[in-house]
Amino acid sequence: MAAAPEAPTLFLRKATGLVKGWNAFDAFVYAFMSVNLVTLGMYYSLSVLPFVPDGQAIPAILISAIGVSFLVVTYAGLIAAMPRAGGDYVWQSRILSGGVAFVLSVTGWWFILWHWAPIYGNILTIQILQPLAALLGLHGLVDALVTKNGVFVVSLLTILLAGYLVSLGMEGYAKVQKACFYLAIVGLVAMFAIMLFGSRSGFESAFNQEAASLFGASGNVYRETIRAAAEGNGISMKEVSLSPFFGPTLLLVPFMLFWILYPNWGATLYGEVRGAGDFKRVFSGMFWGLWITAAMAIVFVLLAAKTFGWEFFNAANANYWFAIYGSDVAPTIPLWPYPPLLASFYVHNRLFQILMVLVFGAWFVGWAGTLFLSSTRVIFAAAFDRILPEWAANVSERRHVPTGALLLMFIPSIVISALYAYWSPFVTYTLDATLVIAVTYLGSAVAATILPWRRPRIYENSAVARYRIGGLPLISVAGFLTLLFLGWAIYKWLFDELYGIGVGNPASLVYLAILYAIALVIYVVARIVRKRQGVDLTRIYQEIPVE
Repeated sequence: MAAAPEAPTLFLRKATGLVKGWNAFDAFVYAFMSVNLVTLGMYYSLSVLPFVPDGQAIPAILISAIGVSFLVVTYAGLIAAMPRAGGDYVWQSRILSGGVAFVLSVTGWWFILWHWAPIYGNILTIQILQPLAALLGLHGLVDALVTKNGVFVVSLLTILLAGYLVSLGMEGYAKVQKACFYLAIVGLVAMFAIMLFGSRSGFESAFNQEAASLFGASGNVYRETIRAAAEGNGISMKEVSLSPFFGPTLLLVPFMLFWILYPNWGATLYGEVRGAGDFKRVFSGMFWGLWITAAMAIVFVLLAAKTFGWEFFNAANANYWFAIYGSDVAPTIPLWPYPPLLASFYVHNRLFQILMVLVFGAWFVGWAGTLFLSSTRVIFAAAFDRILPEWAANVSERRHVPTGALLLMFIPSIVISALYAYWSPFVTYTLDATLVIAVTYLGSAVAATILPWRRPRIYENSAVARYRIGGLPLISVAGFLTLLFLGWAIYKWLFDELYGIGVGNPASLVYLAILYAIALVIYVVARIVRKRQGVDLTRIYQEIPVE
């Protein structure tokens, strides 16, 4: 007699094939590097303060860190309840619905991260490659790096670096990241020491001398930078203080979130972190990654005001950004005023200046793997649930790397980088890169808020169930406060023209809608195909995958 065909198993296989390659300290370093003071904080947040000249940086940092702390509690609770690879996708699919989870998580962790590849590449250019080229006297290279070919080549280098780091596996990547962490701290301490013991008059003299030596500038370039910002761009900054704590300062918070929103970036990886079911341990890693970085940012602001001069620091940034957005006022130096480079000018030694830039490159290398690493686990989890093709859940036996998921990040990132480099309108579409991620977080905040009632057995068996506030579950209170905070930020991004994302750039919203539509189509097709194969996705979402 012919044997009857076997019914498909619930999940793709009995176990994921991933291993717990990280400890709590590895997770902390990843959170710390994700909330990156240098690559994101100094460039995307602290350099745009002139756009809100009446706001204050220190209160904005504090308000942002407090708001993101609710996010940390929310995610720590979800991780403790379901410590599985895939993070947002797993939680949302088990608490909300499979369709909502797939559309939000795939768009927020897969599609939109392709668009971060050229953004990472741009940071590599302005923080490492251009400063080094200038210090080495390669002025032709300084200009070539921002041509179309230059942008594409640097994006490719970034993609290759990120792909290589992820291919090392969790243990291998952790070793690289820890080495970068220690080197990055050495560089930061050196910069802070120069800024602490240096004087403003000394920096003014040093800046003028190096601007003349490196770029052929003449006269008092320091004073000309301030004059150009005030007269040409209309920028006049208040000195650093705590007032106003709210008011205009609140307008800086959505800018701060471009940098400080990511202490939970490792949430998708906690199926591979030892002790992930311990709420306190998970919370501590993300919380200290957030607040140590926030404290360092405040120290930087105070030292920048002391040594660079707050008026000069913001004037230099204003001239840089306003020139990009069409101002007729040319910056006094042809580079972004990269703080480590500015600090290195105080030491009139070219070798020291080159070493300073190279040491600060550790901030980028230690951060580069975040481009792909977290996203691969979301893709893997969706494939393990049988929505994506089986090969997307392939895991290498030696290093336990989800190779199929890595390819689904690697190859499309090259295509997107080419569009970014060679088709100028496409650059504006990347403005949604943070907004889409925040929307994904919003979905998980909803899931966390209703978890105790929606999936009571999972909640009651978790470590987070012990914590309550006023008789209410801590995870629900934190989830609700996260909803309010993220909802306000998303509203501002969409409807305040200051941020240029929503009403300021409707084309980017149309493009964003297309990405969500593609994710929805993939999910609908997957449900139809799997149903014909006898796979019940609804039943899959009632179960937790085995690690």
